[in-house]
Amino acid sequence: MSLAGKQVLLGVCGSIAAYKSVFLLRLLQQAGARVQVALTPNVSRFVGELTFASLSQQPVFADLWSTEQSWSQHVHRARAADIDIRAPATAHTLAKLAHGLCDNAVTALTLSAQCPVLVCPAMDHEMVRHPATQGNLNRLQKLGYQVLAPETGYLASGATGEGRMAEPEQILARAKAILNRLPQPQQQPLAGRRLLVTAGPTREPIDPVRYLTNHSTGKMGVALASTARALGAEVTLVHGPLQVPVPAEVASVPVVTAQEMLAAVQQQYAHQDILIFAAAVSDYTPAQTATHKLKKQGAELNLPLKPTEDILAWVGRHRNSRQVLVGFALETRDAEEYARQKLTRKQLDCIVVNSLADEGAGFGHDTNRISILDQNGQAARYPLKSKTEAALDILMYIVQHHLPPKE
Repeated sequence: MSLAGKQVLLGVCGSIAAYKSVFLLRLLQQAGARVQVALTPNVSRFVGELTFASLSQQPVFADLWSTEQSWSQHVHRARAADIDIRAPATAHTLAKLAHGLCDNAVTALTLSAQCPVLVCPAMDHEMVRHPATQGNLNRLQKLGYQVLAPETGYLASGATGEGRMAEPEQILARAKAILNRLPQPQQQPLAGRRLLVTAGPTREPIDPVRYLTNHSTGKMGVALASTARALGAEVTLVHGPLQVPVPAEVASVPVVTAQEMLAAVQQQYAHQDILIFAAAVSDYTPAQTATHKLKKQGAELNLPLKPTEDILAWVGRHRNSRQVLVGFALETRDAEEYARQKLTRKQLDCIVVNSLADEGAGFGHDTNRISILDQNGQAARYPLKSKTEAALDILMYIVQHHLPPKE
């Protein structure tokens, strides 16, 4: 789903989570939106106004009483917006919005907004659970505001608990759902579903200091996990060594070798509604791992390899008829031809194809260009997009074409 042509108001409040709003701004822009940033007076204690102005490429709205523009600019800006996002929303701002108080640029915009308003709270866990905050959140929802609940995880105070602002990818996914007018409760079309994603590379040890692996960073799998969570799914991420953080809101099952990933999937697969295999699993592993570091002998080293067990094929043989099984195929040539063979051979519902021959796709990039192939011969092809957008395309394709009704 694109946000091309959409006008987004991004209101940022004085919280350490304001740094995430910088990433959110970028994701909204990459999705095609034009973003107007508004700041409460204390945001500059965390992130400077110049950062938001430079990235949004337009002046930041931070002063209601600026003499450079009309005093009623908040009304005009609000009228032009398609969605109003408050991220992060502090306890103080939530209280103001819940009771119609209006004393800064952010609250003035929100009170003037005629578009959907999405509120993303961020604060310490005691503050979230306080009856006053809970009362304000309930009141906002009754007033028609949409609330993206904070996540549980490591907080700036050093404590662990509820209060982390939702990840930028989650906020983007919810904004897209709102702007594409998905009816309630389908703003979270995966609510009540369990989803497993595999991500990243595996490492096959040669000796205590060396291993066989590939260039996978795990970005695509992590984007799928985070976006699926934003769409309401209960997500389990089985992953090899990643080069990106694991989203705090998903269950993490770290592994190293292909055998460990197989064991983790075997333990988890039966409880899942959707299984997406985005990991780059080693096809071969050393026939024997040396106990000590191999020394250079001056001659050629022959390293016997044996095949690893095919995780995707194993699940294809053992899954039940209501489970949706999705594979990935990264190729360097004849991508769709090889992908269709894999689709049939491994008994998949659909397969996501990308090619290293496409600029900006494949390992390490923040973007991807995918096609989705079905057993019935259909193909959906997408242009180059951010991996977060590609993840949303994949998940919505599954919802629309393969997800069976709930029992």
